[in-house]
Parts: sequence; C-alpha cells; structure tokens
Amino acid sequence: MTNKPILVAGELNVDLVLQGYHAFPEPGKEVLVDDFLMVLGSASAICAMGLARLGDPVAFLGKVGDDPWGSYCLDCLLGRGIDVSRVVRDAAIKTGVTVAITSPRDRALVSFLGSISALAAGDVTDAALAGFRHLHVSSYFLQQRLRPGLRDLFARARRRGLTTSLDPGFDPSETWAGDLRDALREVDLFFPNEVELRGLAGAGDVGEALRRLENGRTRTVAKLGREGAATLDGGALVRVPVFPIEPLDSTGAGDSFNAGFLHAWLAGAPVEDALRLGAACGALSTRGLGGTARQPDLPEAEALVRAHSR
Repeated sequence: MTNKPILVAGELNVDLVLQGYHAFPEPGKEVLVDDFLMVLGSASAICAMGLARLGDPVAFLGKVGDDPWGSYCLDCLLGRGIDVSRVVRDAAIKTGVTVAITSPRDRALVSFLGSISALAAGDVTDAALAGFRHLHVSSYFLQQRLRPGLRDLFARARRRGLTTSLDPGFDPSETWAGDLRDALREVDLFFPNEVELRGLAGAGDVGEALRRLENGRTRTVAKLGREGAATLDGGALVRVPVFPIEPLDSTGAGDSFNAGFLHAWLAGAPVEDALRLGAACGALSTRGLGGTARQPDLPEAEALVRAHSR
C-alpha cells in the first residue's frame, strides 16, 4: 500500500442543518425544528473528511469565497489534517450555502451554489495531479463548470497513474442528462445512490440498473439506503446489508460510505470487504448532526463490521 495522498477536487460549502422537523415547511407557514447546527457541507468535503478520519493523507482542491464562510470551510478541513494549499479564495464569488432540513427518516436540501459551481476542469492542472495516487470528484450535476471537461480531467489523471472515482449527486432538474456516461469511460469507481442509479439507468431493479451502466471499465457501487449497498463482481450481484445504527441525521452518509469503500479498495481489499467498510462508515456517520461530526476512525468502523460478521 502506497503512502501517496488522495486528491479530492470539488465543491466547498457550509451546511445549515435544521434537524428534527415536526412538519415539513409549506408556503406561507412557519414550522419548528428541534436543533440547529452550522457544519462543513459539500459531498466532496465530507468524503475528504471521512478519508482523513480513516487515516488516509488527503489534499483538497477547490474554490471558496473570500468571506467568513469560506474561512470556516478551510478551518474545518485543516482541523482534520487535510492539505488546503490548492484551495483558492476568490473575492469575486460567495461561498456556497446549503440549508438541510432533516429528520432521522429523510432530508431535503436547498442550496445557493456560489463557489459550489466555480471550479473548472482546467483549474486541476497536470501539475496539481502530481504526487497523488487517486482523484475523487463528487456532485457532478452541481459542478456546472467542471462537467464539460470532466472526462478529460479523469483521462489526464489516469495517464499520470492515478485511479479515479466519481459520485454524481442528485440532478436538480431530474433529467439525468449530459455527458456523464461519456465521462464514466475514464472512471474506475462510480458511487450513485438508489435514486441516482434508477434515474441514470432507467431501471428499478438494482441488478439490471448496474448491468445497464456497465462500460467495460467502471465499477458502479450503488448505495441503497436501508437496503445496504451493492455492486457487480464478475457479473454476479454482490450485496451487503445496512448496519443497525439508530440514525440522528443522514446528511452526508453516502459520502462517508464513499470514504470507507475507497479506503478499503485502495488498500487492495476484496470488493465485499470494501462494501462492508463503506456501509459501516456511512452508518456510523449518522449518529451526529451534519456529515462530519461523527465520522468513525478505522478501528471503530472495523469493530462494527466484526460485530456483525459473526
């Protein structure tokens, strides 16, 4: 196993988490929630924080505004030991903000993109890729400037010897259009959740949806919520169940799953073991508000896997 770091290139934003709604908001009405927290948001950052928590060396490349929320994002990353020397502070943009209205059962998100959509593929130069073993990108549908050059970015990373992964995130237009299928031809790991898998593949059955996304290169790893996680291995469907953790907040659980799977996969673990570690990291992350407060370290995640493997 190499000690080369992982590069996460993507969006940074603040999450304002309103937790425990008694009724979902409707126009013209006010509702109350049980708790509030400001935390580091963005799928890319939550995955980076999860990887660092598991002991992986991580660097982040992205953009924030030259504002207090941009400073907050950088402080959170630095507090987890993540290299932020490749994050640009741009006074011409505002740091993105997502309001997450959550409960133990589900969540709804309202986002101001700002810096979330500011990064372009050209900002990730060949020099910026040097010295890394893996490149991870999240939020394909939100990163509007990154999308057009994403296939070329992944191809450049591959030529430099990096493996690659992509989490699509939700498509706010729900059209699931664009050149994602084309970009996937240069991607090693693809991490959709159950809604994204169904939207992209046009199939409700997990096995059929995974088969429709096969391209001869990319391993699609489906995060299925209460149904666990699944992937194809040699044409056979491999599934692992969800771990029985009582959730407080599901924000970022899929990104913590990505971190766990990547940690195991990069270490050469069998795919089922990678699925189990990903599922453990995703489940344990739901114990706190926001995506990063209760992410597990490696011994904690491995202990959960062992406890349910007997």
